[in-house]
Amino acid sequence: MIDIFAIYKPKGPTSNDMVQLVKRKLGVKKVGHAGTLDPLATGVLVIGVGREATRQLAQIVKKEKEYIAKIKFGENSTTDDEEGKKVKIKIAKIPTTSQVKAVVEQFQGNILQLPPIYSAVKIKGKKAYKLARAGEKVELKHRQVEIKKIKILNYQWPYLKLQVITGPGVYIRALARDIGEKLGVGGYLADLERVRVGDFTKNDVILLEKI
Repeated sequence: MIDIFAIYKPKGPTSNDMVQLVKRKLGVKKVGHAGTLDPLATGVLVIGVGREATRQLAQIVKKEKEYIAKIKFGENSTTDDEEGKKVKIKIAKIPTTSQVKAVVEQFQGNILQLPPIYSAVKIKGKKAYKLARAGEKVELKHRQVEIKKIKILNYQWPYLKLQVITGPGVYIRALARDIGEKLGVGGYLADLERVRVGDFTKNDVILLEKI
């Protein structure tokens, strides 16, 4: 049996749901994953089976990740993605392709990023999203992350499609929010697919029915 492999997470279940599914299919107790995907995101989820394999996941999490992201402008979302409550933004003028390109280019390299309040970042041992859902005030700090490559694949208002290659700890939801804010039009992550984690690509995934 392969101890570390990639599966394709569909839209809907959490990353932990996928881990539990693998546990049931294989009849094993020790299963983990490398790099959480939000429920609304799809794509490559690296799975480790057994004690030794799950230990190695910490190193895999630190590797490059590649995403295809679709941002919707003109609205903000409380969760920075499709799930949250939307607030329409009054747009004075729709940004041109060159304006969007100029802003997007500012996010390549080492940047400071504020994680979404609905995230798994811990505050005094508690996950931020749990505090937010309980109605508590969530104050997170900016942190330095690396966006190794960001490329516009398509722009047709109000949607922007990007290829993004990142180092560890980058929130694509936060990137969508920040690009929209910088353009002055608001924005949130409308769709996300992770196509690569380290050496594991979308083409390498094992179908769940074959596990």
